[in-house]
Amino acid sequence: MKQEIIDLFDEYTHKALPRRVFFKRLVVLAGGTAAATALLPLLENNYAKASMVAEDDPQLSIETVTYPGADGTLSGYLARPKAASEDLPKVIVIHENRGLNAYVKDVVRRTALAGYEALGTDFLSTVGGTPTDEDKAREMISALDAQQTLGNLKATLTFLQSRGSGKVGCVGFCWGGGMTNQLAVNAPDLGAAVAFYGSVPAAESVPNIQAPLLLHYAGLDERINQGIPAYEAALRTAGKTYTICMYGEVNHAFHNDTNEARYDANAAQLSWERTIAFFDYFLKS
Repeated sequence: MKQEIIDLFDEYTHKALPRRVFFKRLVVLAGGTAAATALLPLLENNYAKASMVAEDDPQLSIETVTYPGADGTLSGYLARPKAASEDLPKVIVIHENRGLNAYVKDVVRRTALAGYEALGTDFLSTVGGTPTDEDKAREMISALDAQQTLGNLKATLTFLQSRGSGKVGCVGFCWGGGMTNQLAVNAPDLGAAVAFYGSVPAAESVPNIQAPLLLHYAGLDERINQGIPAYEAALRTAGKTYTICMYGEVNHAFHNDTNEARYDANAAQLSWERTIAFFDYFLKS
């Protein structure tokens, strides 16, 4: 697929480009309406593919939990190994700008299978929950109050901390990657943070970070990558513990296996192996 088409889709999903304008430009790039229509299923997520770990995996205990947030009741998808009796370390899984969908729930299950109590919170809980319409979900995410959302994220950290003495980390993707960076800035008791192609925090806030960071970026993701130099310089100057991993010729959202156009199996596997190894080192020791 032409890189121009993937770049256009990224603009559509992250810069509030109207769908009619997006499709009109897609028709031009694809060479016609029929070709553009055929490309849409490749560009949009297919959640039927979100099954690396089955929803009924017998190794896992899965439940829906609710707990107090900063501006209402939050709901989340919680998974943990059934066989685990010890006080497990915990991981918050922060969704993309499409809300708590099947892909994110599958990531929660993958994290649990690695030996963690994992929680995927629906950060649209207080405004009706994640809708099935992705365009609507993106609109709802963009309308969230930043401080209230940060408050809800800190409440999620508090909730997991209340469930035992295990350390708590977080991993986020896209919008969730940016929120992971924000949580690291605002939660000195966070155990570890992993951000996948997330927007960076303000340089002046970096000294507040206490958690070790693992930052995954896509080589073709110009929109997000423009913030890396300033972020890395601030981290280095402040003497923070961080690792930046850049994945060559891959696109934003390369970890999302439900998106055929942008998913890269090799980068997804390597980044996930690094993520679990990072959590094992900082949360299990």
